[in-house]
Amino acid sequence: MTFNQGSEMRHHQKLTANIGVDVYFGHPNAPRERGISENTHGLTRQYLPKGTDLSPFSQDQLDDIAWRLNTRPRKALGWKAPADLFLPEGAFEFVQHCSARITWVALVP
Repeated sequence: MTFNQGSEMRHHQKLTANIGVDVYFGHPNAPRERGISENTHGLTRQYLPKGTDLSPFSQDQLDDIAWRLNTRPRKALGWKAPADLFLPEGAFEFVQHCSARITWVALVP
């Protein structure tokens, strides 16, 4: 995983030790080194504009936003959702997920 230089990753050694993920840090002022991360920030801004106070949101609301982002197909992932690629085999079924959350509407000419 590649992150920026933010203090939120000060415990990156624990992440590596606990789940075996190598953590890398991009250079300051080089967002091109963190393409998926920067894209995810942009997608998050659709739900939470920059500077939004998170305290009025419930954990369920924040979890719903995270779920929406993690189940959204990404071009950089070959049009697969992060949940498709990073959850254990069989833990996420995209078609089943969409059927449960989306009301399909037929367009009539």
